[in-house]
Amino acid sequence: MALLRASSRPELGSRKVRHLRDKGLIPGIIYGHRRDAVPVTLSEHDVELALQHGERVLEVDLDGQKETVLVKDVQWDTFGQMVHHVDLCRVRMDERVEVTVPVVLRGTPAGAADGGVLHQAVTDVTIECPVVAIPEEFRVSVTKVAVGQTLCLRDIPLPDGVRLLGDADAVLCTCSVVAEEVPVEEAVEPEAAEPEVIGRKEEGEEKAEEGS
Repeated sequence: MALLRASSRPELGSRKVRHLRDKGLIPGIIYGHRRDAVPVTLSEHDVELALQHGERVLEVDLDGQKETVLVKDVQWDTFGQMVHHVDLCRVRMDERVEVTVPVVLRGTPAGAADGGVLHQAVTDVTIECPVVAIPEEFRVSVTKVAVGQTLCLRDIPLPDGVRLLGDADAVLCTCSVVAEEVPVEEAVEPEAAEPEVIGRKEEGEEKAEEGS
């Protein structure tokens, strides 16, 4: 479990946050367990290093007092490279927590041989599990998925003690053939009918008049 050192952050506001970044610090907040929320500052380097290693449960030394926290939410910059803010929720090592875990599809679907393309409808799921056993990700094999077949969230292999939250029948992925675009034929305009001339006589009528 990684240890982060934090300091109380009495001064709030966007201008103060910019000054923190100049010092290699980022803002955060610690809350939960029916105690007051505490705005804090953390080392930007230490936070990013912990996240890169997939750490979800951390130990925070806040002004000399240590607490166990869960990384509940991380706000990144537009390019997803710099952490802007981190939410840390107080937890006990013996409790269960609700977290979001990414789902990774592995393998080539059997339907690919028939021109099928795999479409992933869900990229992460919400689960409830022991705080000491939070999965880094769920890996789902799709090698047996044929054209027209679908995997649902219930098909995700869950470790013991992990409970899926939400609709288990929701579609995780499906394999289907992409329909080819049919070119639209150019519409053929009907020939314009010759306009009728009022008073024009038919050929037979003209000859009859000439013979009279």
